[in-house]
Amino acid sequence: MNEDTLLDDEELFEDEPPKSTEEKVLDNVLEWLETIVLAIFVMILIMSFVIKIINVKGPSMEKTLFDGDKLLLYSLFYEPEPGDIVVVNSDYLDETIIKRAIAVGGQTVEISYTDGTVKVDGKVLDEYYLTDEMVDTGAFAPTAYDAVSDTYTYTVPEGMVFVMGDNRNRSTDSRVIGCVSETEVLGKVIWRFASSQGKIGFVK
Repeated sequence: MNEDTLLDDEELFEDEPPKSTEEKVLDNVLEWLETIVLAIFVMILIMSFVIKIINVKGPSMEKTLFDGDKLLLYSLFYEPEPGDIVVVNSDYLDETIIKRAIAVGGQTVEISYTDGTVKVDGKVLDEYYLTDEMVDTGAFAPTAYDAVSDTYTYTVPEGMVFVMGDNRNRSTDSRVIGCVSETEVLGKVIWRFASSQGKIGFVK
């Protein structure tokens, strides 16, 4: 190995000249821009596939949710469960509605307007979220009425969900439109982040 080759090799390991202040500032700006772009991309993915923003319209979920509330909806791999507040893209009504899941496929719902109770598979639900006594408006499917027990009885088919509004006397729900398909359920309401009347935080 000759001396010229040694010198060439040594030049490969020489330190780069120090960057100027302008170059350092530019590097920092580019790093921040890269971070911001990545954060925006991740947020878009989350908002597209995991969490969505929903606005409440109407009084059917009072006094749990109020007209104008802004909510976060969890949707990724979600499967409806009784008690969840869900957002439904109703084919029957041709609009998006927000209701509470009362029962899922294979369960039986019994609604008594005499004693104001809702039973699922024979068990009375503890509906702490209700504020007004239910009234039979006569708008509900007469085929579901059982004169012997004086209840409206609904059997939920597999793949379907029985939903009701918390404001029972001002809600168009499964008592009128029937059960909704699980494919119509967009997701579960998890958080209220803006409201003129309700508290900000988790929704249940």
